[in-house]
Amino acid sequence: MSRTIKQLEGQFHRIAQLDHASTFLSWDQMVMMPDGGNAPRAAALAELASLRHELLTAPAMGDWLSEAESEVVSGKLAPELLPHVREMKRTWQQAVVLPASLVHAKVLAGSRCEHGWRKQRGENDWKGFLENFTEVVELSREEAGCRQSAAADDFATPYDALLDLHCTGDTQALIDRVLAELRQELPSLLQEVMEKQASQTVVDLQGHYPLAQQQLLSEELMRMLGFDFSAGRLDVSMHPFSTGGKGDQRITTRYREVDFADALQATAHETGHASYEAGLPEAWQSFPLGRSRNMCIHESQSLMFEKQIYLSRAFTRSMATVVKRFLPTAGFADSDSLWAAQTRVKPSFIRVEADEVTYPLHIMLRYDIESALINGRMEAADIPAAWESAMQHYLDLSVDGNHAIGCLQDIHWTDGAFGYFPSYTMGAVNAAQLMASLKQQHPDWQAHFSRGDIAFVREWLSRTIWQHGCELESQDLMSSATGEGSNAAHLLAHLRSRYLDESD
Repeated sequence: MSRTIKQLEGQFHRIAQLDHASTFLSWDQMVMMPDGGNAPRAAALAELASLRHELLTAPAMGDWLSEAESEVVSGKLAPELLPHVREMKRTWQQAVVLPASLVHAKVLAGSRCEHGWRKQRGENDWKGFLENFTEVVELSREEAGCRQSAAADDFATPYDALLDLHCTGDTQALIDRVLAELRQELPSLLQEVMEKQASQTVVDLQGHYPLAQQQLLSEELMRMLGFDFSAGRLDVSMHPFSTGGKGDQRITTRYREVDFADALQATAHETGHASYEAGLPEAWQSFPLGRSRNMCIHESQSLMFEKQIYLSRAFTRSMATVVKRFLPTAGFADSDSLWAAQTRVKPSFIRVEADEVTYPLHIMLRYDIESALINGRMEAADIPAAWESAMQHYLDLSVDGNHAIGCLQDIHWTDGAFGYFPSYTMGAVNAAQLMASLKQQHPDWQAHFSRGDIAFVREWLSRTIWQHGCELESQDLMSSATGEGSNAAHLLAHLRSRYLDESD
């Protein structure tokens, strides 16, 4: 190993330690920390972000990366190290374009906005939220401008530059192409499904389900999906999420006493995220090469677990007896009635509770708004009106001034994560495509799912996705696993199969 590579790896190893500390301080902030601790916690996280930025943008880094690239090109270093150097350089480039003061300010503003949102959403307080959110938008626009200016040939708009942080390697042109096909096909598909389901009698799963029993049920589902509780845990938060590090995966979900199904889907979703993180190549865990490819791939893993596995009719056969064991009063007679109740399609207000057919419409709404916001075609104060118009256009619904079920429902914008939302629909497309390939290779998949056995899925995903880390670009990774890049046709085929043919 060359001296240059050792110097780079040493620096990235130090950065990884700061990332580890920030990850668990942030988890505590969102799950366990009392309200009074927010200001000092925000200051600590901002300081860690500044230190990370200083290490990543140290003057020597650019020289080391140039030397490493030259060594690979000249043959001094093995060509297998090219992805390692490429990903270190990509991470450095994403950081070096931002001044440290902006990085620090963004963390502080995001912490204030997220902390205030917890209360403001429940109180339908858009005006109070806007005070903090306006600063987040201004700083995000500044960041987008910095990134676009540094790579004008790569980013046609400021929003493109932020999109690349979350959907790295998946261009806006690709995402627009995927969404265009879905925009064309989903409205008629939605009507077909709703007409088909209108004649069906479905059990009502609502009842009284003690939260302690729901927690035990979620934990059992996680075990069925292969989660290792010696290397992780499940907690409760206002918005379900997954975070953590090697050997310590943290999942959160949320419960409602009157309904157990939403919590189970959220738990399955976050278990998919955690499984991907736990399966990344251990030898590269301190380096960019050992990280997840992008959020479009990450969301494909969570949606594999939630939609392709948990919600399948076959897996429901094994799940039905488990639900009855923990929640004996659950109002379904058999697995078919449980499956039918969990696969109802109906336009609704809340994204995280939306069905598979309408979910992409929720994403299109947010994608349209956030791209206009970052590109300066809309101001933060305009969002409620734009949201209302889009809800009527996409879902024929009106929030009627109830921002808690409208533009205040999501956590993503509070810290400036603009460009994240498209990864959900790209993830759904990728998940359906991956599952189609898996089914071809394992024609007996339904028999396995009916027994609650998904070990073969985890082995296949480990081999085709998880162990690659960032070795391949996102579309190359999809092509390697399925034979083609992301293709919306697979999601549409999956939706027709499940909701029209009921052959899933």
